[in-house]
Amino acid sequence: MKYLCLVYSDEKLLHSLPDSPRDPECQAYADRISAGGGMIAAEALESVRTATTLRVRNGEVAITDGPFAETKEQLAGFYLIDVEDLDEALRVAAGIPAARVGSVEVRPVRELETE
Repeated sequence: MKYLCLVYSDEKLLHSLPDSPRDPECQAYADRISAGGGMIAAEALESVRTATTLRVRNGEVAITDGPFAETKEQLAGFYLIDVEDLDEALRVAAGIPAARVGSVEVRPVRELETE
């Protein structure tokens, strides 16, 4: 089953706390998951300041710079995994280095009903 692990953190603090992970540690963890066959994709994201939000209302497209909402934590990256069940997904999420200074939201991927 596919799960998306969304990594959230306060990007102002992400790299400054004593327990903050560095890129090599995050890459090593992703490599370990990948070697076990459960990784589909994992990426870090640029700062929320680089985000562009798009909305379509009544057929009109509105584009604004920045995130949709002001929050204390921002989406910092993600891991898309394919594992047996939620318990395994939670074990993978618990090992994500950024979980030490932020949070990881684990959500099952829903298959589209196209028929």
